Amino acid sequence: MPAFAYQALDPQGKTSKGVIEAASAAGARSALRARGLSPLSVDATTQKKAGGQIGPTSLFSRKKRVPARAVTLLTRQLATLIASGIGVEQALKTVADQTRQPAVSSLLLNLRAAVLEGRSFAQALAEYPQTFGDYYRASVAAGETSGQLGQVMEHLSGFVETQAKNRQTVKLALLYPSILAVVSLAVIVALLTFVVPDIVRVFTSRGAELPWLTRALISVSDFVNRWGLVAAAALVGLIFVMAALLRQPAIRLRWHRLLATSRLTRGFTLKSNAVQFSGTLATLTVSRVPLVDALTAAARTVPNLHVRAKVMDAATRVKEGTALSRALDDARVFPPMLIAMVASGEAGGVLGATLTRAAEDQAHDMNALVSTLVALVEPAVLLIMGGIVMVLVLSILLPIVNLNNLVG
Repeated sequence: MPAFAYQALDPQGKTSKGVIEAASAAGARSALRARGLSPLSVDATTQKKAGGQIGPTSLFSRKKRVPARAVTLLTRQLATLIASGIGVEQALKTVADQTRQPAVSSLLLNLRAAVLEGRSFAQALAEYPQTFGDYYRASVAAGETSGQLGQVMEHLSGFVETQAKNRQTVKLALLYPSILAVVSLAVIVALLTFVVPDIVRVFTSRGAELPWLTRALISVSDFVNRWGLVAAAALVGLIFVMAALLRQPAIRLRWHRLLATSRLTRGFTLKSNAVQFSGTLATLTVSRVPLVDALTAAARTVPNLHVRAKVMDAATRVKEGTALSRALDDARVFPPMLIAMVASGEAGGVLGATLTRAAEDQAHDMNALVSTLVALVEPAVLLIMGGIVMVLVLSILLPIVNLNNLVG
């Protein structure tokens, strides 16, 4: 049944909010009155699409985004229930009844309504791409296809928890450098806008030639005062235009190909995609998903479109009978160590265990690289901002040091 978000008054006159399942808005109001509540508003969180399918309303999809922490928790709860043999629709209902967040409860009840209408769990998740990413949906689809949804959900919950933990660690590590950069930039702009012009007037009143560094500072200060807001607006506009262009499939593919082939970004891009691919393939293989299905699902989770196309070609070759290690080697987008471990697993008949070990090694290397880059951010910000401040100070002090020459 559809879900309805409501506001109602209890017998004590207090306002309560929540989500309730009912066949219609009138049925939702009747159910609320049966609970002793006086409904103030009842709004559907689902709407009928063409063909009778249920989809999210704009109210839910735009204003009630489910946070990543809530997704992590509901994934763990669903994995536990489904692995215990409980059906998907009942698991969604149980988790929805336990949560106290209206947005999460509404989401789960909408998913349950779609499943009860005959759609698969993966198809229901596809209505919420901002909440459930490609990896999430592809893993669920592979688990449903192979009949191993419980095991796949168990591995998926562990992956989501690890991703959330890593994301939180990186955010905390970048918090101080970000604050430092913002404050330093604000100080520099304030100096160029308010301090430098007053000091310049003192020097220029002498009528003497100023050092080139001071003249450069004066030019920068004039530009900031005259065109600073325009330049900032243009920069913001450029960012929006680039984001809009990258939504175009052809332009996005070219950009991803550049990232995957450029010497500056090739190493990091291919390593991060290898981590995503190997982790997904290992999870699905250990869950006894057929190799071709697992390979196709893992390819869909690769974020870089250029690398994804290469992996899809490899999946087609495996389907035609080519060995996995040979197909991945010909793709030329994965590190040699990963290819070697895949070949070893194929030869020994322990591909699942070998892929798991390879995925762990790739993830360890990637985490070490990310930790190194994050650790370098703080000193880099200090050096850059310190250097800019030093240039400002020197450009102001040089005329003072040469004050006697200016007078002469």
